Amino acid sequence: MRGNLLFLLTVVSILDTLRPTMNERSIAKNIKNLRLNKKISLDKLSQLTGLTKGYLSKIERSHKAPPLSTLNKIALTLDVDVTFFLKENSEEVRDTRLTVLKNRDRKKVVTKGSLYGYEYEALAYNKPGKNMEPFIISPALNKEATFQHDGEEFMYVLEGIHEFTYDGKKYILRRGDSIYFDSRVPHSGRSLGGKKAKVLTIIYSYKR
Repeated sequence: MRGNLLFLLTVVSILDTLRPTMNERSIAKNIKNLRLNKKISLDKLSQLTGLTKGYLSKIERSHKAPPLSTLNKIALTLDVDVTFFLKENSEEVRDTRLTVLKNRDRKKVVTKGSLYGYEYEALAYNKPGKNMEPFIISPALNKEATFQHDGEEFMYVLEGIHEFTYDGKKYILRRGDSIYFDSRVPHSGRSLGGKKAKVLTIIYSYKR
């Protein structure tokens, strides 16, 4: 698997800068709208997710997207794929067995200025009912936040240097390196070398 070659091409780099950026506010609105449609109070959602009511309220009022682990926890509780929250319109998929996502249609979420400071792109947001969620993540420089959630994860470094911390131990991952881990164990990561890394990340969530 040499997907990193795509990112070495100048023309692709230019296309990346032109790709539409997902409105983070839309994510917060989607969370709130779905919760209200399901007639679930913030108190109830707090009980079901283990997240505090205050934090959930802050997410729904925020103009910044929460980390993927938090989105995944909320999605599992509300019985949707995590990428449901990335949708800006509700297109119907004709054949749910297979979906194709063109490079120009990928959804990028930029969390610049937030606590976590990373970017991520959803690679299969238009596939309903999936067990895996593939993303391209660009970890923040010199910032780390610790995550811990149900499921398993696979990471493959496309470019740059990714410092990954797992259960207190640090691993330096470079282009072509990969790692597979139980995401119930505390983990975090950041980019090194003055440039954000690009990491193909696949999250597997245990079904309810």
